[in-house]
Amino acid sequence: MAEKVKVTLTKSPIGAIPKHRATVEALGLRKLGDTNELPNNEAVKGMIWHVKHLVKVEEI
Repeated sequence: MAEKVKVTLTKSPIGAIPKHRATVEALGLRKLGDTNELPNNEAVKGMIWHVKHLVKVEEI
């Protein structure tokens, strides 16, 4: 299992529900194309699962 995951914002959260916009912000993504490396734990996996239609995920 990878130690970290690389999350990239690929779609705009403008039309998304407010909870999804807040999740994208909590993942540290602000602009389209922003990338952030996060620990690969259950909390982060759950956040990614909720906004999987807006982000691209790669294991590092």
